[in-house]
Amino acid sequence: MSERLAFRRRSAWCASIVGVWWIISAAHAESLTALDRYLSGLESWRTEFSQSITDSRGRMRSPQIGRLLVQRPGKFRWEIGPKGESAMQVMVSDGRNLWFLDADLEQVTVRPAGSGETATPAMLLAGSTPLRSKFNVVSVGRKEGFDWVRVSPKSAEGEFKEMRFGFSGLELRRLEVDDKLGQRALMVFNTSVRNGRIDPSEFRFVPPPGADVIGKPLE
Repeated sequence: MSERLAFRRRSAWCASIVGVWWIISAAHAESLTALDRYLSGLESWRTEFSQSITDSRGRMRSPQIGRLLVQRPGKFRWEIGPKGESAMQVMVSDGRNLWFLDADLEQVTVRPAGSGETATPAMLLAGSTPLRSKFNVVSVGRKEGFDWVRVSPKSAEGEFKEMRFGFSGLELRRLEVDDKLGQRALMVFNTSVRNGRIDPSEFRFVPPPGADVIGKPLE
């Protein structure tokens, strides 16, 4: 075999490898959604939101307002309640324990963070729950001025049917959640700050006096 022929074959082989690599890289880039790009480089997120819930019969409940604080990896604070009143429900993850307060019931439940099949939007944004390993993530196009990404659990044991994240440019502005009871929650994110400083005390939770505590926190 002449040196020129050997060189041509080596060149063809290298070109084929580069071509395959380019195809794989291009396919990977195309599979990335607006949600993937948003989570890339996300360290913290602070937002205020309004929430409306429609039941399976199409009846709308009274709107509520709330706030969500996220510190990756694994920490968040989510609270919601009627406008002008104290939060009626609070969920806090300090990275080790997940706390949930229901003020109406005067009850607090606590369990290890990351345990169980439950996944909330806050957990996904905080990186508490692996995104691609547990969920199908698909871009579903543009509607009503937003680019939508659908997230659905791969396991039938999840508590929600699907979530839809709505982006305007690089900002997360909408979130729709359909549960297995036929209810739909719509969250509209108003004021948001990405990668700003959040006081660590926001992710510490102390049960209010007189509340029943179910479960035992990890020390």
